[in-house]
Amino acid sequence: MKNVYLSAAIVGAAIPLVLFAEHFAASGYNLGAFVGAVFANPAASGFAADVLISSLVFWVWIGTRRPSGPAPWPFIVLNCAIGLSCALPAYLYVCARRDFAVTGGVAVPG
Repeated sequence: MKNVYLSAAIVGAAIPLVLFAEHFAASGYNLGAFVGAVFANPAASGFAADVLISSLVFWVWIGTRRPSGPAPWPFIVLNCAIGLSCALPAYLYVCARRDFAVTGGVAVPG
């Protein structure tokens, strides 16, 4: 699964970055215009609210896994800079890679 997570993180970074680049190329680097575009209509606002709420839940979840999980701050930065579509699979990849190293590649039911 770790390779699936890694692939999802790469795709989850590439697609938003391409779309953000298109927006900024057309509208310039204006944060107000960007936020206005994100909340341009009820459908877009619904998606934005969903991602914001999901991101908050993700932050709480990775923060509570601190003793057994990786440090949360790199994934919060990824979430803020690129999006949840990159941060969540990146976090799952790091966890899966750690689990693979700990078990020596042996699948552990969990």
